[in-house]
Amino acid sequence: AAAGRVISVFQNRRWDADFLTVRRLIDEGQLGEVVEFHSHFDRYRPQVRDRWRESDVPGAGLWYDLGPHLLDQALQLFGMPQAIGADLQRQRSQARSDDYFHVTLHYPRLRAILHAGSLVADNSLRFAVHGTRGSYLKHGLDTQEDQLRAGRRPGTVGWGVDPLPGTLTRMDEEGRVHIHQPDNQAGDYRQCYAAFRDALAGTGPAPVDGADAVQLIHLLELAQHSATTGQVQWLDGKRAP
Repeated sequence: AAAGRVISVFQNRRWDADFLTVRRLIDEGQLGEVVEFHSHFDRYRPQVRDRWRESDVPGAGLWYDLGPHLLDQALQLFGMPQAIGADLQRQRSQARSDDYFHVTLHYPRLRAILHAGSLVADNSLRFAVHGTRGSYLKHGLDTQEDQLRAGRRPGTVGWGVDPLPGTLTRMDEEGRVHIHQPDNQAGDYRQCYAAFRDALAGTGPAPVDGADAVQLIHLLELAQHSATTGQVQWLDGKRAP
């Protein structure tokens, strides 16, 4: 800001349809106090490809590929954790960098689990959120990348619409179970670029603050240290009493 420049970070998955729906349900109090949060991004890719992100170089591997998105979404919902614990593995025999991660963010009354694997043939689970008033499960991935690959133009009819609803399960005071499928929010990556345009014009904030990236990088590195040492890493350097 002092230099008269705008800095932002590409976190397009803040505008994923499924994430926007989860955020809305939490903000509306539909789940009560969230105590357990699972965010999955599993795929079945048994063959190791010859590309830098699967090489044995700094910054490569699944954690640095998908971890920033899943971490950023969790931080948007719950803020910075007290601690982080991570398990990073090379599950494929020819893997040169991590192709699996299972990371737990520790909060006072909440655990947020971020998970991704490369050998998951049934990879449909995306979110599982459990709270004091109910649970929400969502399967399938955001459609916008596939729509772009298919030549669809952002903003056209059906853009960002997720056809697969999630399931909200709640129990009333008399013990009766109520299950319904909340409407999905529509995803829209255009909002990221529109916000950046406004920031350049001086009419709005950057879509992603640079300070968010600093916090995220710190957590990425702490998770790697946790995986190496086998110990949960506390952000203040010591275990909370």
